[in-house]
Amino acid sequence: MEKKITLAVENLKKVIGKREIIKGLTFDLHEGEVFGFLGPNGAGKTTTIRMLVGLIKPTSGTIYICGSNVAEKFQDAMSNLGCIVENPELYPYLSGYNNLLHFARMLEGIGEERIKEVTELVGLTDRIHDKVKTYSLGMRQRLGIAQALLGRPKVLILDEPTNGLDPAGIREMRQFIRFLAEQEGLSVLVSSHLLSEIQLLCDRVAIISKGTIIKIDTVEQLLANRERVVWRISPLEKGKQVLGSLTAIEVKEDGTVVTEFNEQKTSEWNKQLVTAGVSVTEINRKMPVLEDLFLELTGGDSIE
Repeated sequence: MEKKITLAVENLKKVIGKREIIKGLTFDLHEGEVFGFLGPNGAGKTTTIRMLVGLIKPTSGTIYICGSNVAEKFQDAMSNLGCIVENPELYPYLSGYNNLLHFARMLEGIGEERIKEVTELVGLTDRIHDKVKTYSLGMRQRLGIAQALLGRPKVLILDEPTNGLDPAGIREMRQFIRFLAEQEGLSVLVSSHLLSEIQLLCDRVAIISKGTIIKIDTVEQLLANRERVVWRISPLEKGKQVLGSLTAIEVKEDGTVVTEFNEQKTSEWNKQLVTAGVSVTEINRKMPVLEDLFLELTGGDSIE
């Protein structure tokens, strides 16, 4: 059964001065999925997120959150959206509980029972009455997410949720985001500069460059048929001739030769190299990573 669309973006554009920053973005999020949003510096990732959460208005295009047009039914749309843009805004001299109580008062029908629910959900029950200034960065991030979840949103937008966390904190945050999607049914849009994390975390990924989405697909499909074999051979010139006659090759600066991975043919290619008098000192199977695809698609731009 096809999952319900919770966020739909259609031909979204943003012009600032005479510059078109965002050039007609179209994508959607499905119920219970984690969607990665990646872009190099100046790609328009943050501008897009600001439009999605209502901080700035699009020049044209439409944003629907759970079927409500943000431009026409702003309150209805925002009632289904939770977000943390950059760092969560918290009061350090208040307890975690009083922070949540303060924000709950701004929302209709949200009382102590819901505060207790989100506190348990983010795993802060034991520390919720301590002052936020005593919290670790990871705990502050979780309290920020608890705040974003108070209104029972269907869509959660997290801008760099693992920023500044140590490896254990990053792993914990990844597991928590997956839990929200899989067990709570939330649609989670995550922006991150950690490509390895996006690969582990997300169901689908959109890669944005210069205000345009240049690729959008499941992580599995993005990396399909990208497995490679790295060969270290001597003499290099003769080895290049032999391998080049058998398959497409790429010669790296370190003197290694890269070919496609083909389970049936790799051993045959090795045999032909040895028969031709080429010494094979290394055959290394290289698994595909999102970083390689990202650099290829964006022309080597750095991540935002």
